[in-house]
Amino acid sequence: MRIFLIFFFIIKFQYLGAVEFLGKFEQGAFILGITSPNSKVKIDNRNIRVSKDGYFAFGLDRDRKNNVLITINIDGETKKIEKKVLKREYKIQRIDGLPPKQVTPPPEVYERIKKDNVLIGKARSIDTNYDFFKYNFIYPIDKYIITGVYGSQRILNGKPRRPHYGIDFHAPEGTPVKAMADGEVTLSENDMYFTGGTIIFDHGHGISTLYMHMKDINVKVGQKIKKGQIVGTLGQSGRATGPHLDIRLNWFDVKLDPMAVLKRK
Repeated sequence: MRIFLIFFFIIKFQYLGAVEFLGKFEQGAFILGITSPNSKVKIDNRNIRVSKDGYFAFGLDRDRKNNVLITINIDGETKKIEKKVLKREYKIQRIDGLPPKQVTPPPEVYERIKKDNVLIGKARSIDTNYDFFKYNFIYPIDKYIITGVYGSQRILNGKPRRPHYGIDFHAPEGTPVKAMADGEVTLSENDMYFTGGTIIFDHGHGISTLYMHMKDINVKVGQKIKKGQIVGTLGQSGRATGPHLDIRLNWFDVKLDPMAVLKRK
């Protein structure tokens, strides 16, 4: 009996320490974690889901400066892991001499923008037990030129604008657009002010992707989709200067670099 108890505590201690992270701890990162299926996990002060096979996910903001604290509890035993978040350098572009209406939207559209943001925020707040996030993501189109990257920022007429939180894929208008991963459609709108034709997909545990500036949308809210499925066509709807697909990756309201999942092996 004594030998059995010693063996039990050794195994339990080893299991508690068996936490694996996939992803680089840097600003804008998507982090995939693997631990015991019966674990309770907290990121900083937020309790998060753990899948039935031990996977969890979280992300780090573009401008995060402080370390991240991961607390893992298994059967009353707690392990705390503190990770340093590496700083990234972002591209800054200055453009002067633009007409004011190209820099700031007119006041009459503010209410419309507010309603759009509420819909997007609601879709991004969904927390399901789907675990599609743990599988590799694919690129949404086959042939493209990347014209915009995550984290870049423009200074227009001397005024800093919001950073760009996505990746811009330039391709001909009408190019078929694919789902990057399995998921469920949580938002499908044809005419949002900034983003035009817009889709949001839930991949589980607060991980979502957003497609904007779509020409055509072939899916509706509540529809289950498969990785590689054609969900619409690339366009230039909303406030777009030319045909392109802008994709976003979120962990709830935390805006992440989509390349973090596209480059994952």
